[in-house]
Amino acid sequence: MVVFMTKRKDKRRKKYDIMRFALKCICIPAAAVFIIYLLNDSYRKINEEKYQDISKFSTLGIYVPEVQIGNLGSSHGAYDFNYDALTERGYSCFNFANTSQSYNYDLAVLKEFGSYLTKDSILFIPVSYFSFNNEVVNDAELEAMSLRYYHCLSPENIPDYDLYIDIVAHKLPILSAGKDILKLFPNLRLSIIAFAAEGDGIDEAAFAGRAQERYSRHFDNKDEYFMPERIEELYEIIDYCKEHDITPILITTPFSKYYRDLVSEDFLTEFESVVEKVVSDTGVSYYDYSYDARFRGNLAYFMDADHLNGEGAAYFMEILMEEVSELKSFLS
Repeated sequence: MVVFMTKRKDKRRKKYDIMRFALKCICIPAAAVFIIYLLNDSYRKINEEKYQDISKFSTLGIYVPEVQIGNLGSSHGAYDFNYDALTERGYSCFNFANTSQSYNYDLAVLKEFGSYLTKDSILFIPVSYFSFNNEVVNDAELEAMSLRYYHCLSPENIPDYDLYIDIVAHKLPILSAGKDILKLFPNLRLSIIAFAAEGDGIDEAAFAGRAQERYSRHFDNKDEYFMPERIEELYEIIDYCKEHDITPILITTPFSKYYRDLVSEDFLTEFESVVEKVVSDTGVSYYDYSYDARFRGNLAYFMDADHLNGEGAAYFMEILMEEVSELKSFLS
């Protein structure tokens, strides 16, 4: 009898253990999903702020019904083109550039929004020293850069489209938050040290140091500076423009002497050879302001070693209006 009762208790205990294990298997994932849901809902606003730079595309067709003059490009396009003077004269202009935007994404943006460019419109295509490679320096940057285009491009135009990333981008952005998740917990944020500028002048030593950092980002640890696919994508961009009666203009924006002087002559020779072949094959115009004396040593026009500030970009546009024959003819 005792043995029977013991076996019965053991059986009950096993049944209880199984039920408890099953309950844990249900409750723990359910609790995790619930927490993710709450965090995801709170994170959406932070995520929207993170992608404000591409929200400009939503103005096309509404506040910007058509585009007569525009530009593609990475940060050199995003920061170096100031259209205020042209918009004041009644021209409709738009900056299609985004930081770290390589030619494959330039092409994707053009396919998505190129219909807003009017017949005989002008489109500047920046040719930077890293244009035939990638400006991003690691997989994390590449993923973050790619993710933003899921917020503005159609799936058919997104390079290497991934359904999972699409779902994450629109439904569960918390899964791609990375370090930004700390913004949900202000008291846990890492301390940030701010460095204020000393005096009203320009610290040339610090400027030179930042130039070295920019150079290292663009040139160090790159297996190949001139990737065939990037060159082919530039040809495709030019072909798209010609097929849609858009005037493409290749341009290298101004660099400070601290950045430009770090670039080797061997690289410049190959860079010029690649650009010259594209120009020869397509018949497009190319304007090189990378060594322009009006900017080269005038650091007041730069926000850093290779990006113009607001004043510099406005002055640069004045120069383009006077010196780029295609633009000058368009404006006459």
